[in-house]
Amino acid sequence: MSPGPTPGWASGPVTVRVPATSANLGPGFDSLGLALTLYDDVTVEVTDGGLSIEVEGEGAEVADRGERHLIVRTLLQTFELLDDLAATGHPGPATDQPGSATDQPGSAADHVGIAAQPGTAGAAAAAAGVAAAAAQAAAGRLGAPPGLRLRCTNRIPHSRGLGSSSAAIVAGIVAARRLHPYGHLLDDEGALRLATDIEGHPDNVAPCLAGGLTIAWTTDEGPRLVRLDLEREVVAFVPDQRLATERARGLLPETVPHKDAAANAGRAALLIAALNEGLPQDVLLDATEDRLHQDYRSPAMPESAALVARLRVNGVPAVISGAGPTVLAFTSASQVDSMGLDVGNGWCIHPLNVAPRGACVQPVGSFVRP
Repeated sequence: MSPGPTPGWASGPVTVRVPATSANLGPGFDSLGLALTLYDDVTVEVTDGGLSIEVEGEGAEVADRGERHLIVRTLLQTFELLDDLAATGHPGPATDQPGSATDQPGSAADHVGIAAQPGTAGAAAAAAGVAAAAAQAAAGRLGAPPGLRLRCTNRIPHSRGLGSSSAAIVAGIVAARRLHPYGHLLDDEGALRLATDIEGHPDNVAPCLAGGLTIAWTTDEGPRLVRLDLEREVVAFVPDQRLATERARGLLPETVPHKDAAANAGRAALLIAALNEGLPQDVLLDATEDRLHQDYRSPAMPESAALVARLRVNGVPAVISGAGPTVLAFTSASQVDSMGLDVGNGWCIHPLNVAPRGACVQPVGSFVRP
């Protein structure tokens, strides 16, 4: 039974749907990412005391981590940041986003509107937020909520290169913005910055927040992203084995040959054009060639490297997804079947599409199929 409303906090549960992501896409190391139609659903509710975590599916073995659970840590860190923003009275640029007054299915408030621009109708809400923040600062910080109930339905494989950590982080940030009374003070750029600070790199959190195909980079002011719409089928070949991102990164050399860096720069530019313009498959095959990270990491995932090679020999643009060991192929499952290609045992094959939306707050009482 749900407790009654807790003063200052949003009453009732908030459910956030977050997509899996695939980063790098071959040559786009630490910069390119895709949102994929494989989702985790995270429901968070403020209670009158205690911490409850229920996990169904992937990651059930870490449900007992308490405040060390990644989503819980992200929630608490976001709440603290929102307290800081309220205390200083400095909201970010106005955007329509979770935490605003709008709460209709399909509205801008139901998803992270990275593309929203300052100067929209959200400016009035932001101005009101400054006044409210001043009053809150005088009354003292809100602090952590008295209790939290977290329920996760996880479908994104863990430690497989499909952005499960980024999904957890983004879900925590988006839920916190809706639950906290000053959630509107954290704009979309701030959400990207916070997610990148927690994750360490923007390439997975960017598509998880924005959906579609994203190009992410970092400036002195923080991470930025550009989002492109992309309608495309892909196939994820997910192995049984796991691979920690830290181990995969540890295999990368400190320096690479200049010719390899130049080749990757050209391939990354070609990849954006090939995906965005729908160029022929042979061009996409050339565009997904990588010389910066995949070969160096192959000793940690020889089966994945071998599958990438077999697919590419058959003309299928295939890459290691993120840090691996999942293999992502720019094709359809039916095309792979028609080749008679022996994928081998131990692979779970997921026919997917590029997800058009990133993290999305689900309408109250709705039932959304995965």
